[in-house]
Amino acid sequence: MKPLILNLPEIKSALNDLDLISIIESGFKSYTSGAAVIPPVGELIFENPPGDCHIKYGYIKNQPYYLVKVASGFYHNPKLGLNSSQGVMLLFKQTTGELAAILIEEGYLTDVRTALASMITLKYLAPGQINGIGIIGCGVQASMQLQYLKLVTKCNQIKVWGRNKAKSSQFAEKYQNTGFNISVANSIEQLAGACNVIITTTPSTQPLLFANQVKPGTHITAIGSDTSEKQELDPHLLDKADLIVSDSISQSLSRGELFKTRQAGLLNENKIMELGEIIISSTRPERTNNQITIADLTGVAVQDIMIANAVFNKLQN
Repeated sequence: MKPLILNLPEIKSALNDLDLISIIESGFKSYTSGAAVIPPVGELIFENPPGDCHIKYGYIKNQPYYLVKVASGFYHNPKLGLNSSQGVMLLFKQTTGELAAILIEEGYLTDVRTALASMITLKYLAPGQINGIGIIGCGVQASMQLQYLKLVTKCNQIKVWGRNKAKSSQFAEKYQNTGFNISVANSIEQLAGACNVIITTTPSTQPLLFANQVKPGTHITAIGSDTSEKQELDPHLLDKADLIVSDSISQSLSRGELFKTRQAGLLNENKIMELGEIIISSTRPERTNNQITIADLTGVAVQDIMIANAVFNKLQN
């Protein structure tokens, strides 16, 4: 039997009627409960032009398929009229190793599952009353955040900051008539002062958000730092936080914000929880009005396994 080949338009159409948050939550629960087999990430880093390629793979016990995903991010692609994200997902039968499906998703499913993980952190960790959401970065992932925010919050007050103010203004204008009140912040300090939820979406290799900029009661979800070189948050900010949540503690100790904070000697591992642990308990951690919480997301293969299986199951008949 030939593998099913799924192209991007089919993949996008399959997402319309799926309960995507529940699907990704189920993956995190499998991971934290020990039902998933997820090896370390394979990685290639490029300098000229700058980019990276991740190979993520694994399986969930008692499911029919295992997955291998190759996903890349090349950050000069927009200058060429191309998306920065590219990729393909391969599903194989767990019983025989036969190739069941090729999902030519061009990085889209990776972007979607990343945004959904961010929404899940807001569902469980954001303040009860959100008065403003700050998005640092104005690329593809920033757009994805806006696409899915309405699944978890009614707040429509958005501030965006990007290195290029003209691009930030274009971003704000593009999404102004989508139910959001979007304004461009002149600085990250201004953004942090106006928002008690902040989402960082950049491939920065230097800290952008610092402890003295963040007001008490803020939740931060950092999704851009997924290699050992990238960093969006100052380690002193994680040191100041009351609770840190990771999608994968073991993976985050070798990449992302936890890794950088550990390198700086400022990581208190006693205040780290895994996202799946919170989902399994189905209880929001208690927070006071002054607590700072941080979610460090480096992207785990269970997200890819779950979303690829959901798309394939919907389209194979």
